[in-house]
Amino acid sequence: MSSLVPVQKFDTNAVVTLPNVVSFLRLLTVPVFAWLIIQGNDVAALVLLIVFGATDWIDGYLARRLKQRSPLGAKLDPVADRLYILAALIALVIRGIVPTYFLVILVARDVMLALLVPALKRHGMVALPVNWVGKAGTMLLLMAFPLILVGSPDSLGWPWAYWVGWAFGWAGAAAYWVAGLLYLRETIRLGKQAA
Repeated sequence: MSSLVPVQKFDTNAVVTLPNVVSFLRLLTVPVFAWLIIQGNDVAALVLLIVFGATDWIDGYLARRLKQRSPLGAKLDPVADRLYILAALIALVIRGIVPTYFLVILVARDVMLALLVPALKRHGMVALPVNWVGKAGTMLLLMAFPLILVGSPDSLGWPWAYWVGWAFGWAGAAAYWVAGLLYLRETIRLGKQAA
């Protein structure tokens, strides 16, 4: 195994655990978050994003502390992150704050990953474990969108936040794609091992 695919340790296969409940609740807030941005309730959207960030940390902490790390929990976390990124992007595109091409750049990476699923299924996998480059990209994007939002003239109009947000956004997009290419390389490696 390469360093891209760490061995994951799970404590339980249970679906209903406290960390998973926290993750499910976080998923339920995604449409609310998007609606708040579209409606121009930027402060409320930012508060919800801060709560999302806190629960993202809390569910991982609880899973480790309560020994409730589960395969479902390992899948819910990146799904929630991707949905928050997608919801923020779509809402910001609708508001005219982020150009459509930026949405296309990030969605294209996820489409590429979705195309890898059939090859991964042949090896008994649905997805590869999240790598640190992908985590860094996600963190940068989740920091970028609130800054871009409050920096926009349509919101609080803070120019410094707008430019810092875009710096994080482009760095996050680059890391997102580097992670995607690492997943592609790992999928190809799995195929060669099986051959």
